[in-house]
Formats: sequence, C-alpha cells, structure tokens
Amino acid sequence: MLNHLRPALTLVVAMTVLTGLAYPLAINGIAQAVIPANANGSLIERDGKVIGSSLIGQAFTSDRYFWPRPSATGPDPYNAAASSGSNLGTTSVKLKDRVTADVARLTATGIAQPLPGDAVTTSGSGLDPHVSPAFAEAQVARVATARGLEPTAVAALVLQHVENPEFGVIGEARVNVLELNLALDAL
Repeated sequence: MLNHLRPALTLVVAMTVLTGLAYPLAINGIAQAVIPANANGSLIERDGKVIGSSLIGQAFTSDRYFWPRPSATGPDPYNAAASSGSNLGTTSVKLKDRVTADVARLTATGIAQPLPGDAVTTSGSGLDPHVSPAFAEAQVARVATARGLEPTAVAALVLQHVENPEFGVIGEARVNVLELNLALDAL
C-alpha cells in the first residue's frame, strides 16, 4: 500500500507546486513585465485616485452622463463580487416586467424608439462597461441638454470613443461608458 501511496502523494505535491504556485507566479511575472496596466486590472486614475476600471461598468444615473446597459448583479449594480447573468429565460415574467419598466423609463427620458437591444438587456456577467454606438448616440440629446452643450459636440465625442471590433472581425463596435463620461467631464 505504501508503495502506491508515496508516488501518489509525491505527484499531488509536485503538481500543486507546479500548477498552483510556479505557473501562476510565472504568468503574473510575465504579464507585469509586458502589460502591467492590464495585469493590474486596467485601472483608470484621475489625480492619483483610482476611479474605476475600463473592464467593469459603473452605475451612472445622472442625466449629465451616458448611462450603461442594465446590470444583472442584483441590488448593487456592477458589483464584481456578484458577477453573473440573471438566468431569466425568455418566458420569465420577472424579465418581461424589468424590460418593460426599462423601456418606459428610457422612453420617458426622450430616447427615441426603437431602443437598441443593449439599452434594456444585461450582459452575461452583468459587468459589461460598454454600450453599442447606437445606444450611446440615442443618449446624445439628453446628455447635451443636461450639460448645456451642443448635441453635435457630444455626438462627435461619442464617435471619438467608438472602439472597433478586434482585428476588424472579433466582437462588435462598442463605446466604453466610463471613458466616454470622463471625456465628457473634460470638455
């Protein structure tokens, strides 16, 4: 029995050290050397203070800012500790009621119909920091009015912040809401 147990335990310890310590430390070291900003969470700083990450959405509710898509992380929107989808299916009454309420709320703010899909749907993680260019453009008039700016200037800012698909084919065009709102504050 000991002849079988010793090699098994040795292999468990060796693989734990290799895959649980050595490999993660090596990958982290390489990432810190090659892409340190990404390895540290793509944090955005202003005046020496971290104000967010370009990878995690934030709940903007003021008319002075562009709004993100809804978050599925529960009562605390964009809480990374609660990252998950809502798991509500297409026949869910709760989902239908939430989407109907979101459509009514957005329509009441003057956003034209039909609404882009991401205006009322959550992402798979509930943390997506991006909206479609169509949803950002639909909010231009509201933001411009709230800030007393020309809609053409705000629309131009949206166009400057459109991120194209990776390599021209992977993903869709998108706008990072936090980065757009920071640029809006800088105007």
